[in-house]
Amino acid sequence: MPMDSSDAQFVLCVSSGDHPASLEMRKVYRLIANPVAEAKGLMRVIDESHEDYLFPSNLFVPVALSASTVEALLAQEAA
Repeated sequence: MPMDSSDAQFVLCVSSGDHPASLEMRKVYRLIANPVAEAKGLMRVIDESHEDYLFPSNLFVPVALSASTVEALLAQEAA
């Protein structure tokens, strides 16, 4: 199911922690909303394997992106 670009959220990786093969520092990742995980200090993101996994929240900071940037990232993800 395609995601509406207005619903898409992204985070910037500020540390790969114990996950250097899965996360690249200074890279933007798509965040998948998961309130249960977030309550436990985790974020579900689509990592380098192109799958969504849980990672500690302290590895990321939220970023606000322009609509055109979000659309470009989602188009790249769909390709």
